[in-house]
Amino acid sequence: MFEKLQIFRMAHAMAQHAGARQSVLARNMANADTPGYKARDIAPFAQTYKAGDGFAARTTRPGHIGDSAGGYAVEMRDAASTETDPNGNSVSLEQEMLKAVDVKRQHDRSLAIYKSALTVLRSATGRR
Repeated sequence: MFEKLQIFRMAHAMAQHAGARQSVLARNMANADTPGYKARDIAPFAQTYKAGDGFAARTTRPGHIGDSAGGYAVEMRDAASTETDPNGNSVSLEQEMLKAVDVKRQHDRSLAIYKSALTVLRSATGRR
């Protein structure tokens, strides 16, 4: 019943996006000292949601899950916008930590939307 309501699907998609992005950011932080590692990220939720692709799972090749981040296409960050270390690593722990805070806010926002919509639905049916 609830999966047909658009607000619940959007909140669910936002939470999934936050989880996928947190996974990519954690991988970046884990490889902060790996020579030649390029920081990765996924497209912001607004761009992904506007695309209207239904959030279908996408992989880079059959059986490969490492860079797909739970169905979202992982992309390299623009090298011109990030500084690289002498060893070629483009991960900045400070930037990754700030992005992780943003992802937590996005996840909390999705839960708040879900809870609010559920409260409205309960009120409409006469249950509190």
